[in-house]
Amino acid sequence: MASGRDILCGIARYMREHQAWALYHEARGLSDSAPRWLRRWSGDGIIARVQSRALAREIAASGIPTVDVLGVVPNQPFPLVHVDNGAIARMAAEHLLERGLSHFGFFGITGENWSEQRRAAFCAAVAAVGRGVAVYEIPRDVTGSRSWERLENRVARWISDLPKPAGIFVCSDQRGSQFLEACRRARVQVPDEVAVIGVDNDEPLCEVCHPPLSSVQAGHFQVGHQAAATLDALMCGGSAPKVPILIPPQQVITRLSTDTLAVNDPALAAALRLIRERAHEEEMSVDTIVREVGVSRSVLQRRFRTVLKRSVHQEILRAKIKKARELLTKTNLPLQAVAERAGFKHQEYMGAVFKARLSCTPAEMRRRRGG
Repeated sequence: MASGRDILCGIARYMREHQAWALYHEARGLSDSAPRWLRRWSGDGIIARVQSRALAREIAASGIPTVDVLGVVPNQPFPLVHVDNGAIARMAAEHLLERGLSHFGFFGITGENWSEQRRAAFCAAVAAVGRGVAVYEIPRDVTGSRSWERLENRVARWISDLPKPAGIFVCSDQRGSQFLEACRRARVQVPDEVAVIGVDNDEPLCEVCHPPLSSVQAGHFQVGHQAAATLDALMCGGSAPKVPILIPPQQVITRLSTDTLAVNDPALAAALRLIRERAHEEEMSVDTIVREVGVSRSVLQRRFRTVLKRSVHQEILRAKIKKARELLTKTNLPLQAVAERAGFKHQEYMGAVFKARLSCTPAEMRRRRGG
């Protein structure tokens, strides 16, 4: 999982910045019992995902300084470093509210404390603006294709019954990919009818979702770094922190699953969808959109300026720039190929647009990402 990998990367960063540790890492499932070697191990410190009271007792019996990075066992004797689930949920709520949505839902897991914490904070954030949240939670132990097939049908029915357009906060990226599949089964369009955001920014998983999944970058890297610092202090004789150390989320990584603006105007919504899907086509123009949408040019321009505060052409250009930035930062395509795929007539025009709108050239943007 992305969270575990990011925690390890944070630990590694701390080790590079300070003294190198002789580190032993054992990949384990959260349902595994305590390792047999723990009772005779003579290590100096432990960073662990303490998933059960039995494991907590085994680790405590060893007497080795320990930091927990999971937080599912209450009243355990170890300091906890963890992501701030409340802040994660509030960031997701703010992201969906910014899209002008007025209907909301939460898709989570029954009995998982981190999911329940995110649900509670999300519902509170939405309630603060006078809105309610429809909640659907699934069992944590759904296994096998048949079980998921039956469950997915129920989720699809729930999605169909939601008032739309709606913004859905999914407890994790892993559940987000399943939720998007249920949306396809329900024949509900994402993001136009349902905007979906997950948690963890598991980039490979988010990118292979259809459409790509927006996600809160929760801060697991910082959890690993802070856990290593806390353990270092314990091993040097320091006292354990009295309260959990909660790491705030970093940002929302916006992808297509929430790349929408809730509008009540069907023609405007259709035009925005057309621009999002086809702005990279070189022949895309205001006239093309007018023909497809079926309203006059003057009416469409007026609606764009009233709702979005920009013209149709400016919106097309924004979409082309977005596509070009994505290609510049995520691929090594030549600049001419980037221009063609983003819908610019030629590389020089793309360069002029970047300089005017972003105050940098495409080449400079690529250098910033280290490409």
